[in-house]
Amino acid sequence: MKNQYNKTITACFVGYIVQAIVNNFVPLLFLFFQKNYHVPISQITLLVTFNFGIQLLVDLLSVRFVDRIGYRVSMVMAHVLAAAGLILLTVLPEVIPIPFIGILTSVMIYAVGGGLLEVLVSPVVEACPSDNKEKAMSLLHSFYCWGHAGVVLISTLFFHVAGIDNWKILAIIWAVIPLGNAFVFSKVPMEPLLADGEAGLGLKDLFRLKIFWILLIMMICAGASEQAVSQWASAFAEKGLGISKAAGDLAGPMAFAILMGTSRLFYGKYGDRINLEHFMIFSTFLCILSYLGISLLSMPMLSLIACAVCGLSVGIAWPGTFSKASSALPKGGTAMFALLALGGDIGCSGGPTLVGMVSGALGDNMKMGILAGIIFPVLLLIGIILCRMENGEFSE
Repeated sequence: MKNQYNKTITACFVGYIVQAIVNNFVPLLFLFFQKNYHVPISQITLLVTFNFGIQLLVDLLSVRFVDRIGYRVSMVMAHVLAAAGLILLTVLPEVIPIPFIGILTSVMIYAVGGGLLEVLVSPVVEACPSDNKEKAMSLLHSFYCWGHAGVVLISTLFFHVAGIDNWKILAIIWAVIPLGNAFVFSKVPMEPLLADGEAGLGLKDLFRLKIFWILLIMMICAGASEQAVSQWASAFAEKGLGISKAAGDLAGPMAFAILMGTSRLFYGKYGDRINLEHFMIFSTFLCILSYLGISLLSMPMLSLIACAVCGLSVGIAWPGTFSKASSALPKGGTAMFALLALGGDIGCSGGPTLVGMVSGALGDNMKMGILAGIIFPVLLLIGIILCRMENGEFSE
């Protein structure tokens, strides 16, 4: 019976690759947009905020409509919107008098798809028959990292061979992946998150639980800790450290993504032998140290290494929090997954925004911007400790 769901799980893996495409392709073009469309750094920051802001709005609204229209229709719609946004990105900046409005509109469309994917993919995998849900969840989230690394590597090679001026061709190529996966999701078997007759916890039920609020804050900090470095890694390496565009993309976001994926793949393989809470605490300590390294080390190469190590350290934060929530609140249902995704996207928006705002206020000093972001892994560590105090299940 489990074998028939392998195609479903594989499609979910590809779903997170699509999520990686919509979140990480455009940041590689930030400085290009700044130069060619004359978009100031403050508006570039707004693209990140807007992307994740739309995603968190979708997370919030999906609590109401996903269960009504069904997971299959929602999943197909998410992929179609992701593809549409990428395709329109190649058209709207040229036909709208203000190019930034065209870019922003395209980002809005693919952000709706990305927000839906964030809500849908984890519960679809959670619902599939599996021997170890925590391992499956970590493995699933590793595919976001492989997608992120693939986007950076393939895009960098494309820019090197064809020139960054031909980025629109690559955007169309990336759009083919969500279109293909939309077709797959129209066919694969899908299980309901809860058994027939069971009702998930409602919003009011969740809001009354202290453990839920702790988990929500952890998700906010997990998203912020990850994206505060990830979204600015390319620009930080190129502008803050003075290295080339290609080298910056490979040494910054790609190294970050590969090590983040390695962390998730490691837990996905050996998670049945490792205490999740201990792994999360160790990783969060390492994250705090990496933030200090990025912002305080004077040698550019050491700062880049710290940037990559940050990827390794944040790997378990997001899937680990999802797994702990599933364990602590087994009847959380769609509402819980949607609100946790909402929290994660608040962090994904807030983390890079804080870094951009502080950097801009201090004369585009990205090191100080990233130093300000250290608040997020610190709060995540506090959240893990509070979870242990609140729920004995977290101490295992």
